[in-house]
Amino acid sequence: MIMADSPEYLEKKAFFDSLITLYGRNVAVEVLRDDTIQIHKLHLSKSNRSDETIEEILSLADMRRVEIKYHTKESLSRISKNSAQDQGVAIDVHSANYRHVSSIAQDFPNDFRFLALDGINNPQNLGMIVRSAAASKIDGIILPRKNSTKLSPLVMKASAGTLFKIPIYYCNDLDEILTFKDTAIITLSSHAQSDIHSLKIPPRSIFVLGNESEGVSDKIAASSTHSVSISMYRGVESLNVAVTAGIVSFLP
Repeated sequence: MIMADSPEYLEKKAFFDSLITLYGRNVAVEVLRDDTIQIHKLHLSKSNRSDETIEEILSLADMRRVEIKYHTKESLSRISKNSAQDQGVAIDVHSANYRHVSSIAQDFPNDFRFLALDGINNPQNLGMIVRSAAASKIDGIILPRKNSTKLSPLVMKASAGTLFKIPIYYCNDLDEILTFKDTAIITLSSHAQSDIHSLKIPPRSIFVLGNESEGVSDKIAASSTHSVSISMYRGVESLNVAVTAGIVSFLP
């Protein structure tokens, strides 16, 4: 029996916590073709009819010696969590860059700059945010599991292949970032008086971006150390959150 506090148990838990389950036949082919992506397991529905794509999936899995598990259609849908779009295929990807938010203290003991996403429910927006952050000097993204879109094939597609290139730290609720010591929590708000370009960014900073309709949640906004806006002209009231993330990501 493995003890819950043993190094072996903690290592195993960390591995499984870093698994991301994607779904869909074309996504499986794309992932299996990419040798830089570590694959844990391939899940297939027993009801799949053989076609060119399924044959390629099986061939690639055999070439990479990926374990294959066969399931009923119902069981497969519980794994993919999207029976309408999984096409009878799901794949578990191990991403060393997908870790719990508690790992930040160890990964970045000194200075850091993060994006934290509050209520971002559009997978295309999330994918574009990932792409901008991955292309910049942002150290990582904090993504809560509650009230946020999940990492999915739609996110992967919108990120244009950058999903696994930047650290993404998950938490249950974004309130967890409020416990970080000596860290500036900077919220973006169209109502803020201070312009983002006049802000002297502290060495340890987390920029919080909310969705377009509701913005940053009240608790995070009330607990923030800074609130800044992006100046708007010609009567434009706000920017898409992915565009805002691009501006924040490339601040000097």
